[in-house]
Amino acid sequence: MLPCSQRKLILGSTSRYRRELLARLRLPFSVAAPEVDESALPGEAPAALAQRLALAKARAVAQRHPQAIVIGSDQVADLQGQALGKPGNHARATAQLEQMRGQVVLFQTAIAVVCQESGFCQQALAVVRVHFRDLSAREIENYLLAEQPYDCAGSAKSEGLGIALLQSIESDDPTALIGLPLIRTASLLRAAGLDLLATPATAAAPQDV
Repeated sequence: MLPCSQRKLILGSTSRYRRELLARLRLPFSVAAPEVDESALPGEAPAALAQRLALAKARAVAQRHPQAIVIGSDQVADLQGQALGKPGNHARATAQLEQMRGQVVLFQTAIAVVCQESGFCQQALAVVRVHFRDLSAREIENYLLAEQPYDCAGSAKSEGLGIALLQSIESDDPTALIGLPLIRTASLLRAAGLDLLATPATAAAPQDV
């Protein structure tokens, strides 16, 4: 069995946001598409949906790369128990933001780390409490035209102009709202046997596998 230090690290996600965030940890990693059906199950709560999909993504990639340490992640916007995913287009993004204006939305961001060969499998959930301003129709339209955040859960691109939509953010893992909770990611990678600070860090561009 390979020692953990020699295992390949793979991000099981096609999200450019997660790729950019994971690169901050300065670990060499590859990227693989998990190819998982992201549909919610009947009656499934937003947090449960995010956790199930994060684990499913990690396991799907781990099956193809059993010796690797694989990260899977998913985010669901939770509006009073209603799951809001990626809008995909302008009309759905408008509808989402109209629902969320003046409301408190919980962004449920789940992460799973799996190594099939070693049997390692752990999960974590980061919950970000976001209070949206009481937005006008013009503000919503101007924001969407500027950012086109159709690949962001709940249409909220907080690392860009989306910050102007918000009244407050409460989180113990600051990057969770963007799509990958790096504090929890680092903790799970340590548990899997990867010591992020064992050697001097070097930046490396991720490769697709």
